[in-house]
Amino acid sequence: MENSEPLEARDYLRHALATLAYRGSKVLREAPEDFGALRIGDSSRTPAQILAHVCDLLDWAASLLNGKEAWRDSTPASWNDDVARFFLALRAVDDALASPEPLPCPWPRLFQGPIADALTHVGQLAMLRGMAGAPVRPESYARASVTAGRVGLDQAPPGREFDGDASISRSE
Repeated sequence: MENSEPLEARDYLRHALATLAYRGSKVLREAPEDFGALRIGDSSRTPAQILAHVCDLLDWAASLLNGKEAWRDSTPASWNDDVARFFLALRAVDDALASPEPLPCPWPRLFQGPIADALTHVGQLAMLRGMAGAPVRPESYARASVTAGRVGLDQAPPGREFDGDASISRSE
């Protein structure tokens, strides 16, 4: 398959990564001390296992972008170490996407595989935070300050958080 992706595809992917960083930072910051070990069922993953898997997904994305596809299942490290790994892995993927070099894999594969899967798992972590008694405050994510290239823990502060059910229509 020819890899003559339009610049817009890279911009889209970089924005998706920045969105992942923004949402991930909300979920990962100030998590309860024992949050990583929470288990809601015998066959469920703990938040620490989910976070390690998200890091594995991002490492896989980086390997796709380096033209040397590799997958590995990692064992969770400490919560803080895996939080740092999450943001380092986001930076590695974003740096590869910011490069002018042609993508060595089709961009839809990057999105539908590792990036979409990572977004799903960050949503699972948000749900588990609520179950752990430390919910992430809802906000109007469409109004959040998300910028391509901003993929570290240093995200913009939430702009429009609110209390209550995020599914209720609001005119703000």
